[in-house]
This record gives sequence, structure tokens and C-alpha cells, in this order.
Amino acid sequence: MTGTTGTTGTTPGTTGTPGTTGTNGNVIVVGSGPTGLLLAGDLATAGVPVTLLEKRPRKISNLSRAFVLHARTLEQLDARGLADEIEQAGRPLDRLRLFGRLTIALDTLPSRFNHLLVIPQYEVEKALLRRATEAGVTFRYETEVTGLEQDADGVAVTVRTAAGDTAAGDTEYLRAAYVVGTDGMRSAVRNAVGLDFPGHSVIRSVVLADVRLAEEPESLLTVNAVGDAFAFLAPFGDGYYRVIGWNRARNVPDSEPLDLEEVKEVTRLALGRDFGMYDARWMSRFHSDERQAPAYRVGRVFLAGDAAHVHTPAGGQGMNTGLQDAANLGWKLAQVLHGHTGPELLDTYQAERHPVGRSVLRSSGGIVRMAMAKRPWTLALRAGLTAFLNTAAPARRRAVGQITGIGYRYPAPRGAHRLTGTRVPDVALAGGGRLYEALRGGRFVLITPDGHDGNDNHDGNDNHDGNDNHDGNDNHDGHDGQSAARKDRLTVEHWASDRRTALLVRPDGYVAWASDTADAPAIEAALATHVG
Repeated sequence: MTGTTGTTGTTPGTTGTPGTTGTNGNVIVVGSGPTGLLLAGDLATAGVPVTLLEKRPRKISNLSRAFVLHARTLEQLDARGLADEIEQAGRPLDRLRLFGRLTIALDTLPSRFNHLLVIPQYEVEKALLRRATEAGVTFRYETEVTGLEQDADGVAVTVRTAAGDTAAGDTEYLRAAYVVGTDGMRSAVRNAVGLDFPGHSVIRSVVLADVRLAEEPESLLTVNAVGDAFAFLAPFGDGYYRVIGWNRARNVPDSEPLDLEEVKEVTRLALGRDFGMYDARWMSRFHSDERQAPAYRVGRVFLAGDAAHVHTPAGGQGMNTGLQDAANLGWKLAQVLHGHTGPELLDTYQAERHPVGRSVLRSSGGIVRMAMAKRPWTLALRAGLTAFLNTAAPARRRAVGQITGIGYRYPAPRGAHRLTGTRVPDVALAGGGRLYEALRGGRFVLITPDGHDGNDNHDGNDNHDGNDNHDGNDNHDGHDGQSAARKDRLTVEHWASDRRTALLVRPDGYVAWASDTADAPAIEAALATHVG
């Protein structure tokens, strides 16, 4: 294994010493699932040295946990040049049916991706792994975090590597400026910083199986619930289907053996038939928890994805929420490590993402509780809610916005423009471009009215056309040093329409600043504050 960030060893089986100084502005990401891969790729693309630690061997499992990418996540992948490739590997679905009566149409979403994408998690991981590798991420497989200590200058991480000359393996001490735990529900990073993971199990003895079907389902995703059971079917695309099912009458420990006949039985209860299931290549039981860490940051240590929050699979929001955590955190770490802004920017990760995680727990939990409804009053509540959502367009749009991720907005400072903190859709730009192409490379994007931006030097014209002056450079601030730095982080564009608002879009596609009447000094002040 290569790429340690520690110092040279001093004792047999040990590399480095606890408390070694000198981080070189690097980051250690722990966990190589989708969240960790996207975050590591973002950091490396931004020029931050990053090491990704994973206790498993180097292998992407085909036993996928997640099967759905929602619109907001696809937009984030588009900003990294991956969405079109991933779309080719999946199958789009433009409407969902829940509880047999509630239809959720996605084809009217205000997004380039007006659908959800049915795709196994491992296909997403393949694309993210390739991007992270090409960006220069150092991977350390079979490397387990066993502890960490932090001080004012960085974090010392104790790891145990795969057994070498000693039966227990080698111990090393690695050093980083920041550490991010993306290592799942049983996060070693979260445990090392002493954070609780409060919550509870919502449903127990959920069965999972990967099977072939003799009869192909009518829908791409098949899901239904009755009083005593629910079931979900989704295709892998290789001839196998993932089955998730629950039978109220079969509440047994996760360790209880599972056979194909039980999987068929719960599917028949919920869906009316078992589609001729055969050839199960994998079967298991699990229980579904709702938990959230009270803080996503402790000093120089951050949590993202399942290390920060877990919830029921209802709505397919798990992988999506983790990927959006990573998209929020990566550019902020890069800004701080490169000295473009102060460390207080990192506080906004908790302020912005913790409420989203809490909302996802509530929405996914609400769906599964409605699916489990059995008592007359809960069945009546479900019927009433279904009827309401089917007829009340504003409420339905809000629900769809939460599930797909496009409806969330981040807190804005008092007195800020009404658009600050909102997600920006993939708007058209002058010259035939579009926003999420301009965001690639982790850039801020300043969008101004065509020919109306305060002065000739802010307008994205001859002085901002992709050449040496297209950066908020000498013509923005009069300082060669600042222009060289800003060039790598800012793209200046015009609206393709006659819109008059000046908009500064963050690298994660949310509004950092906006003004309906901005002149050159106001724009420059916004760039200095946010871009650095």
C-alpha cells in the first residue's frame, strides 16, 4: 500500500508517532462508499492532497444497497461531468406510485433531470472511483481507523493495516489538517470523537434477496404495502432483481436463517404474486434505523453520509443525501485549505446539512409508517393524506421537492437577497452554454445581465472570454496575485435571457449572493467575500 501521510517509522510495525506535526494542508477521508468517493474526488480536483482509507479490500460489491438517484443528485453529478455517463447505465422513471393510490409525477420537475434514475449503487461507485483516481486521490485499502486525536494544527489518525509480518497487522499514525468520516452507520470516526448516534429501530426483520424472476414486472419499480406486509422490487440490469420485504407476522432476529420461500411469501402478501422467483444469489435480513448525530463537526473532524445520519430506505433518499453532504463540504474545505477564506466557512456545513438530514429522517420515516399502517385510524389517515396530495398541487410539489432534493434551500444571512441559499437550476447561458457545465472544476459562477454588470471589466466580454483575463483578475481587483488565484475558481457568464439579476453561484449550485441593482463595486465586494 502506498501514499501514507505520516512520517517515517520509529518502531517495528509502526509508522509515525502520535502528534506528529506538519499536515501539508491534506485531508483524510475514511470510507470509500459513494459519499467518500465524491468528496475525495472533489478535494483532489481542487488541488487538495487527499488520502482515502477503507478497511475493506479493493473491490466494489455487486450487493447494492441503494437503487435510486434523484434529480438534485444528478445535477451535482452533472457539475462533475458524470451525469450523462451514469444516465446511460441506469433507467429513468418519471412517476412513482405509493400505497396503490398516490401518483407522484416527476416529469414536471424544474430540472434537466425530470425523473428519477433506477441504477444500482455500484454503478455510481464505479464512475466516482474512476474520477477520484484520475484526480490523484491516494487510496489505502485494508486500513482500519482505530483512533484519532486532534489539536489546533491537525488530526493524528491511528490506523491498523492488513496483517503483514505480524499476526495483528501494522499500526501507523497518519496526520492530516482535517478528517472526514464517511464510514457508515458504525462509523469508527464518529466513535473516536465521542459523538452519540441517538435514534431507534423503525422496522425489524426486513428481508433482502437478489433473485431472478420468471415474470417481468409491469413497472420499472414495483412497490406496495398492505396491512401486514410491504415489498419492493428493482432491477439490477443484469437479469437479477433486488427484493426488499417485510412481514409483520415474522418479527425475528437478523441472525435467523432466511430461505427463498419466505421471500416469496412476503412478496405475495404485499404484491399479490411472487413473479416466479428463483436462483437467489444472496439473501439476508436487516433492521432499519432512524438515527442522526447531534453534530456533523467536532473541531477538525467532520461526518457525512451514513456516518452522520441513517434512515429507512423509503423514498430512496439515503445515498442521495450523503452525496449532497459531500458536495456541500468539499468546496468549503478546499476554500479554507487554500487560504481563500477563513475557517468560519466550515461552520456552515452543520448549519446547512444537519437540518436537511433531519428532514430526510422525517419524510422517509413518514412514508414507511404510512406503509405499515394497520389500525383503522392510521389507514384512514393514510387515505386522507393520499387524497390530499393527489389533489393539492402545492403540497404535492413540496413533497416531491423534499424527496428529489431540489426543494431544499440553505439559511441566508439577515437582509440577504431573497435568492440567497436557493438551488439554481441548470439555466441557459449566453453563447449556448449552461450553468452546470460552467460549474465543473469546482468553480464559482458569476452570472450577470448581458452588457450590464457595472463596468466593462466585469462583463464577461472580450476581457472575460476564457483567456488570461477571464477570472476576476487585474480588471476586477487590480492585483496580479489575486487575479492568478481567482482565475482557477471563478467563471464569469451572462444570462441567455434578458434577466437583470446578478447572481454568484457557489460550486455546489446554490446562490452565494444576488442583487437586482448591483454595480461594479458591489460585485467586487461579493467576489472578495465569497470567492476570496
